[in-house]
Amino acid sequence: MTRTGTSLARLGLTEPWVEATATELGWWAGDKPAAGAEAIMWALGRSPDPDLALRSAERLLNAVPDRQELDAALRADQVLRGRLISLLGSSTALADHLVAHPDRWHRLTGSAPPPGEGAREALLRAVGAGADVLTGAEAVTALRTAYRDEVLVLAAADLAAVGEPDLPVIDVAHVAAQLADLAAAALQAAHAVAVAENPSSGRLAVIAMGKCGGRELNYVSDVDVVFVAEPADQQTTRLASRLMRIAGDACFQVDANLRPEGRQGALVRTLDGHVSYYKRWAKTWEFQALLKARPVAGDPELGAAYADAVAPLVWSAADRDDFVADVQAMRRRVEDHIRPDHAEREIKLGAGGLRDVEFAVQLLQLVHGRTDEALRSPSTLDALTALARGGYVGREDGANLAASYRFLRLLEHRLQLQRMLRTHLMPAEDAVAAQRWLARAAGLRPDGRHDVVGVLNAEWSRTVLRVRRLHEKLFYRPLLTAVSRLPADTARLSEKAASARLAALGWASPDGALGHLRALTSGVSRAAAIQQTLLPVLLDELAHSPDPDRGLLAYRRVSEALAETPWYLRLLRDEGLVAERLMRLLGTSALVPDLLVRAPEVLRLLAAPVAGQVDELRRDPADFASALRTTVARQQDPDGAAATARSLRRHELLRVASADLLGLLEVEQVCAALSSVWVAVLQATLDSVLRAAGDAVPARLAVIGMGRLGGAELGYGSDADVLFVCEPVGGASDHEAAKWATGVAETVRRKLAAPNPDPALVVDADLRPEGRSGPLVRTLDSYRAYYARWSEPWEAQALLRASAVAGDEDLGRRFLHMVDPIRYPAAGIDAATVTEIRRIKARVDEERLPRGADRSTHTKLGHGGLADVEWTVQLLQMQHAGDVPELRTTSTLEGLHEAAEAGLLRREDADELVAGWRMATRARNAVMLVKGKPGDQLPRSGRELAAVASALGYPADGDPGVFLDDYRRATRRARAVVERVFYGW
Repeated sequence: MTRTGTSLARLGLTEPWVEATATELGWWAGDKPAAGAEAIMWALGRSPDPDLALRSAERLLNAVPDRQELDAALRADQVLRGRLISLLGSSTALADHLVAHPDRWHRLTGSAPPPGEGAREALLRAVGAGADVLTGAEAVTALRTAYRDEVLVLAAADLAAVGEPDLPVIDVAHVAAQLADLAAAALQAAHAVAVAENPSSGRLAVIAMGKCGGRELNYVSDVDVVFVAEPADQQTTRLASRLMRIAGDACFQVDANLRPEGRQGALVRTLDGHVSYYKRWAKTWEFQALLKARPVAGDPELGAAYADAVAPLVWSAADRDDFVADVQAMRRRVEDHIRPDHAEREIKLGAGGLRDVEFAVQLLQLVHGRTDEALRSPSTLDALTALARGGYVGREDGANLAASYRFLRLLEHRLQLQRMLRTHLMPAEDAVAAQRWLARAAGLRPDGRHDVVGVLNAEWSRTVLRVRRLHEKLFYRPLLTAVSRLPADTARLSEKAASARLAALGWASPDGALGHLRALTSGVSRAAAIQQTLLPVLLDELAHSPDPDRGLLAYRRVSEALAETPWYLRLLRDEGLVAERLMRLLGTSALVPDLLVRAPEVLRLLAAPVAGQVDELRRDPADFASALRTTVARQQDPDGAAATARSLRRHELLRVASADLLGLLEVEQVCAALSSVWVAVLQATLDSVLRAAGDAVPARLAVIGMGRLGGAELGYGSDADVLFVCEPVGGASDHEAAKWATGVAETVRRKLAAPNPDPALVVDADLRPEGRSGPLVRTLDSYRAYYARWSEPWEAQALLRASAVAGDEDLGRRFLHMVDPIRYPAAGIDAATVTEIRRIKARVDEERLPRGADRSTHTKLGHGGLADVEWTVQLLQMQHAGDVPELRTTSTLEGLHEAAEAGLLRREDADELVAGWRMATRARNAVMLVKGKPGDQLPRSGRELAAVASALGYPADGDPGVFLDDYRRATRRARAVVERVFYGW
């Protein structure tokens, strides 16, 4: 490689043609810059794209009338050199404009007026405002050229320090304000043209919204407006439409969709019409938009009257009943507008992007601006400064966030300048050349550790991460200062303001929440210090849960109960996933905290699994059952064994509930795990009682699971339906055997049902022959005789779920073999029995449904609920299991599958019944998780309904009505199948 090529390459000039071009321009001589052109070549080397800058400079020099004049100015004028060379290497669109209007270079010199000076007058003068106003295409062309001239001058000044580092750097906020003022001038010019074309129109005021209203506009952006007219008739509507079209054709897209009723609403309204709408119908987001409302064009008196009328409405928005729900909807709107494939590259809408900062600042303005007029600024950066000055935001946090916002806006501006197109996307990871251009255009330089691309990516990642925690920093950190008893070295958020903020963020009882925060952070202990570090993160997580108040109370209870547990707070501090999961659990469930204070070790299971290992929350329930029986077997007396079994059951119940709420288990796995827990506890407790009885026992004893226990389909609040069967041994009589076995069974039931804070362990034997009136325990022969003489259809139906779960395994197997002909009759059942089963089902539905219950949302007895599906399966089993052995299963879902396989059900009907059963089972479990007590009726509204929906995987801040619609749809379809298959309608 020649010395010349190397030297040009050092300047970033790498194309084959650059040496000839630079030489022809007189800027390069052999192997070095030409005399007097050194500064030009170094400016080229510092421009974002040196090759592009040189090519564009060549085009411009060939287009100007006096080439020598421009060349001499570039050599002598540092300001011109920095502005022009940087602009030519940054923006192909503005370079094209300059080449088309080459005389405009004079406006970039050091002696030219500063950017923005006289811009408004220039745009109005371009269309002849105040004299003979241009109209039609001539006006549009003139306005377009004048507008682009002003953008050219501003962009060149904005970029100047890139090419000439000694020149001052213009703050991005100043650039954005000038762009907004330029847009306002363009709207004024467009208004003048539109009036000239429609001279008989009424009064029209143009209200800038969004970034234009806040004087923080981008280089390329829609300009949001609202129109106020007197009168609001066809002529003023035509005037507004024409104004939009003129400005859109000449300068930028004008968007009026922020007007009342959006696209469906009238384009123009009277002042009274606007005020009436905002008082009666407006949503919170509309008041949020009005934060930036600013009259910019048209009738100044009408514009000022509009601003005065809407301001009081803006600052009372936080008092509205639906404020919290609207805020949550606004958060979702931010997240929903981003394409998944752009999520990691979005400067505006992505996590940690511009919209996050703007949303947070505007929300705090709405909450605290009611009482503090200093916060009522339409500018994001000015408002952030005021929030920090007033103590609503930590000063360091406010400064860091402002710096992040400026950096993101700078990147956005540079990306848009390149081709004057609206974009908010960072270059793709593999687009190294585009990343290098952006980094240089933003004025970044290598730092010794990274090249310029590395510096850009590091700063981008750091900024996004910092902004991602904005809710923690902006919303919650000052709350701790408000309740702290320690002196604060910065402004303190008052408790009244803290309460208002919590209310806006979703706490129904903000004063109570502040009390919890005070209790958690009081004192100077190490625990209090850790809590002060943890709580901003935890509160942010809780705010996204369905019930933040209950979650914070639960967190306080758990923290106080585990105050002496040394690893508790350390685990939350060091394992981010544990804290995130715990807040979701506490903000959703009343059952979890009740269990957690007595089984804190389960917290460790919330941590992320070690690579290559199974998540402990998903472990096999069989492992737990085996461990429980082994542990309980070590206890010497039945009381200790029962207590140990209950303790281990609490641990497993909490594990299953946590995994369920976190979406890690399917409903079938949940039911199987809960059934396994019950069986293990029952087995272990029975074993302990039998061990205490010694070896000389008069009978064998087996426990037969019935109902959901027998089908391995238990829910969190289910009782254990069982039958006790015994058999004499060692010459004992049936009476002696039954008497002894009854004592054992009563002991087991009593010890499991002993008062306990955990969910009850009720052993229910009411499905035995003769029900509660019959003996608790019968011998095998007694059962055989009873079923042979007295068995009713409902008893045969109940036996369909019978399975041996504890006690003597051989006796259990023989019992099941004995009842098989009863529950699976070889010839099926006759029509009279089918009618009787249907009659019993109808009576159960009518008599057992609680008064006031909603049959459409009652998970057990409601239409399409559990009873509907289970009775349908059981009827098919009684009719056909004698001929179809595959139907001989205690599982509802397996029964449906086998019925479809055997052609007894259409596959689509089976699928509808499965969907209904799964939905009802999940919902019933969710009610128990949320309320902490069993229930079959879904909540009708409110936070409990939202929590049930969240427990089932619906968005915590979404509309719980979506869940209700899904539930009713699934059960309605299941009911249609039940009516056709079970009732034969």
